[in-house]
Amino acid sequence: MSRLNLATLAAAATATAAGVAVASIASAVVATGAAILVVRAVRSRKPVPASPSGPSPVVVVTGGSRGLGLAIAARFARTPVRLVLASRNLAELQQAQATLLAQFPHLHPEDFHLVAADLSEPEQCQRLITETIARFQRIDVLINNAAIIDIGPIESQTLDIFERTMQVNFFAALYTTWAALPHMRQQQPLSGSRRASVVNIASIGGKIATPHMLPYTAAKFALVGFSEGLHAELRHKGIRVTTVCPGLMRTGGEAHAHFLGNTEAERRWFNFAAKTPGIAVSTHHAANRIYNAVAAGRSEITISPQAWLAARLAPICPELVQYANALTNHHILPKSPTSDVS
Repeated sequence: MSRLNLATLAAAATATAAGVAVASIASAVVATGAAILVVRAVRSRKPVPASPSGPSPVVVVTGGSRGLGLAIAARFARTPVRLVLASRNLAELQQAQATLLAQFPHLHPEDFHLVAADLSEPEQCQRLITETIARFQRIDVLINNAAIIDIGPIESQTLDIFERTMQVNFFAALYTTWAALPHMRQQQPLSGSRRASVVNIASIGGKIATPHMLPYTAAKFALVGFSEGLHAELRHKGIRVTTVCPGLMRTGGEAHAHFLGNTEAERRWFNFAAKTPGIAVSTHHAANRIYNAVAAGRSEITISPQAWLAARLAPICPELVQYANALTNHHILPKSPTSDVS
């Protein structure tokens, strides 16, 4: 057989193999897409609601006086519910209650319990749960949302900031969950087989480290690990744990952030990112996503396309992501006033 014929046959074989490979890949993509749609359809099924004549579910929201916490409370309040709102400021809690009562006429003052507490202290977390059980006898959904944030370069951060951030952003969720779990294990489900849900509002900062936010991201990494492990241990005991990893949100929280180093420059970049539609999602959207995830028993969700992509890229290309973060830190973010690096 001539060399030309051999080359022709080889080319034909290669083309056939390539065609088979492409077809296989296409089939795999179609099959994967179909599987994802089936899984989402199953996940989207809502649990059977409690009987209208039975008690309303009890939802505890820490950091519930404003921002995302208040938006989550408002989303749960669309149906009969008993709300326990916790934050440090009693006046803000009372304003949140008044807002919800005006927005949802089916709610009444007796459907609320307000707890002014500093949840960085273990005894305050225990008091929150003790008061909730004394008032409503159960906890159906615990939403750990309380958080603080300090924005600035590592040269301006202190160990005290790391410790305070860990206390509020991680240990408060741990303490509160620890206090609630014995009651959740013992109580009977209102409907179906799920006894209770724990929702930990982490962050995409708990999946990918963000420069100039090191105390925050360290605490959120800890919260993600705790939340994912807790889900594995409690899923088949009737308690569902949902880890929520939002990207930037328009919560108004930037007004309560602490800025370090070149404070005005740090405030400008963070406020721009936190307030810009397309970069930051609304609290209304985030609260809807969180409510639906709890109703469907999801184990984990990310909120915003950027957060979804970052959460999946970081484990696959960790060096690339860290290099990109280093470039961002060096060329875009403000320099520390005390930095000796040009």
